[in-house]
Amino acid sequence: MCDEERVLWMLLRDRRFADFKFRRQVPLGDYVVDFVCFGSKLVLELDGSQHAEPEQAAFDAERTRRLEAAGFRVARIWCGDLFKDREGAMEFIRTALHGALARPSPLVGEGGASEASDG
Repeated sequence: MCDEERVLWMLLRDRRFADFKFRRQVPLGDYVVDFVCFGSKLVLELDGSQHAEPEQAAFDAERTRRLEAAGFRVARIWCGDLFKDREGAMEFIRTALHGALARPSPLVGEGGASEASDG
């Protein structure tokens, strides 16, 4: 688990964030997701700079498509955003948990964020 994941886990664990229950490093189908809230069917993924590379972005898009096909919504957050604008990142997660994001939407750091839901 990277530093950003540790920080986010400290904010999410034990229902610390809006009383939503999150689990970390959960296998879903062929993937292990960073965080999931089964109640809201929301997957949270923290993306480092390597996710901006075309090959990785294509892999992420397919992964998101498959997770969405399985009934989950996926919210992606750039790791740097968690440290630069923690409150903004947490507000993005809150919005995602309540299902208020439109589909499809760009990654955080690209003018928006990927869709999400959980509760």
